[in-house]
Amino acid sequence: MDKFLVIGERIHCISPAIRKALAERDTAPIFKRAKEQIEAGADYIDVNIGPAEKDGEEIMTWAVKAIQEEFDNVPLALDTVNRKAIEAGLKVYNKENGKAIINSADAGPRIDLFELAGQYDAKIIGLCAKEGIPRDCEERIAYCTEMLEKAMEAGVDPDDILFDPLFLVVKGMQEKQSDVLEAIRQITEMGLKTTGGLSNISNGAPKHVRPIMDAAFAAMAMQCGLSSAIINPCDKELMDTIKTCDVVKNNILYADSYLDL
Repeated sequence: MDKFLVIGERIHCISPAIRKALAERDTAPIFKRAKEQIEAGADYIDVNIGPAEKDGEEIMTWAVKAIQEEFDNVPLALDTVNRKAIEAGLKVYNKENGKAIINSADAGPRIDLFELAGQYDAKIIGLCAKEGIPRDCEERIAYCTEMLEKAMEAGVDPDDILFDPLFLVVKGMQEKQSDVLEAIRQITEMGLKTTGGLSNISNGAPKHVRPIMDAAFAAMAMQCGLSSAIINPCDKELMDTIKTCDVVKNNILYADSYLDL
């Protein structure tokens, strides 16, 4: 089994500091968060520039080049709904330490992003949704199958796809969590990989509850086969949980110092 893939989520335009840094092309706040996440154990850094309808191509090109030049071509996930911005980032991306991840396609209007993944030999996240939130596990699997067919037509290796079952907030959608976990299990049984925005599940919960909820869900999802997640790697409790699950699942070799690795 492969080690769990951690995609760091903290370079996100929802943060005022990051939004300002992107607009002003100020590397300092971006480099600070990238460094913190890499040191905390992130395998990939997600670069979320938002819709960026006006100058998305320029922003993504600048961000990809700046981060990779500063951090030895660290692997990146290019995160935006702006297709042209994703392609601009892919054009300057250095694959020395790992393929880019396109974040993300879906089974609806963004299904054409699988063509970009094939063209640029990139990994891609496929959101198991088309219009709104999928009703249940069965609908998620149907969308997964649709995307897999499209990806293979575009020449994308199934091993390069991370299917996102759409993690839902527990507060208000508590009854839907079993569908998400079951979708992870079924997608894994199909021989495919999964990922998702793990912190979505604890949105709206009290601050002291969120780390506990995220860590517990991570363990449950990993038992179902979850192979990756978009998370805050600076959350030590969550990272320690993931490392421990990797040990228990025999994904990594046990050592007394495994939490420090």
